[in-house]
Amino acid sequence: MTALPDGLPMPVPAPGLPPRVHIHEVGPRDGLQNEKATIPTGTKAEFVHRLADAGLTTVEATSFVHPDWVPQLADAEQLYPLLADLTGTALPVLVPNARGLDRALALGARAVAVFGSVTETFARRNLNRTVDESLAMFAAVVARARAEGVTVRGYLSMCFGDPWEGPVPLDQVVRVATRLRDLGCDQLSLGDTIGVATPGHVRALLTALTTAGVPTDTLAVHFHDTYGQALANTLAALEYGVTTVDASAGGLGGCPYAKSATGNLATEDLVWMLHGLGIDTGIDLGRLTATSVWMADQLGRPSPSRTVRALSHKE
Repeated sequence: MTALPDGLPMPVPAPGLPPRVHIHEVGPRDGLQNEKATIPTGTKAEFVHRLADAGLTTVEATSFVHPDWVPQLADAEQLYPLLADLTGTALPVLVPNARGLDRALALGARAVAVFGSVTETFARRNLNRTVDESLAMFAAVVARARAEGVTVRGYLSMCFGDPWEGPVPLDQVVRVATRLRDLGCDQLSLGDTIGVATPGHVRALLTALTTAGVPTDTLAVHFHDTYGQALANTLAALEYGVTTVDASAGGLGGCPYAKSATGNLATEDLVWMLHGLGIDTGIDLGRLTATSVWMADQLGRPSPSRTVRALSHKE
């Protein structure tokens, strides 16, 4: 099927899918966090503004981690005030601990996220704590954020596979997810950090979670495209009833602590599929593509997104 003149696929709805999907854009944080060359703060601010202008209503802006952990995001205090004019855009930030939350609250952040692991090896490598110790640390962070009226997202990494431990049992994911839910997280994002999930695995995990009492409307999915499965996995999640999907403009990103983790699901590839299914996103694909082409120029390399490449080379 060829694209229509405006650069969009022909919408052909499929049964059993949600009429609208909310895209949680992670490009400025997850997408840029392990870039080696330092990206100017002004460039990051323009990136966020361009994404908002393309219709993305949630853009994860940065992370208030210690600069030694993620040097690329060491300018969080300088960046966040440059986004103050984006009053219609949610700008969540990652906070690893109480100190990170203090820094975020001081700048007026109204949405934060904690980043946990469902496997012991990654928990130790990422946070230098066991899974239970990490959850204990998050308890105080979530409680204080909620007391301040701030929404909290809980990221769960390694939900489908771990490069050191191998396949991850479903009940292991359910245990950590329900603990985060009980702590007060408003939403849980299920991360396929190394991109090994397949659609049947996605459905099995979602079934296990809902059976354990975690409502589908509190879940988001976060897929990496290591084996080219991210869109197939997303479709499986949509069929199950999930309506929030994480994606990164231009397919930027990976994970600095998991070397086998390649790029995130590209936002443009996701939007192309959703629009082709007749699902509303509120996103202008042309503007989004132009944003990723612009950012690719800033980074000095082409975007890995197939949709960005196809649309930007159209005559």
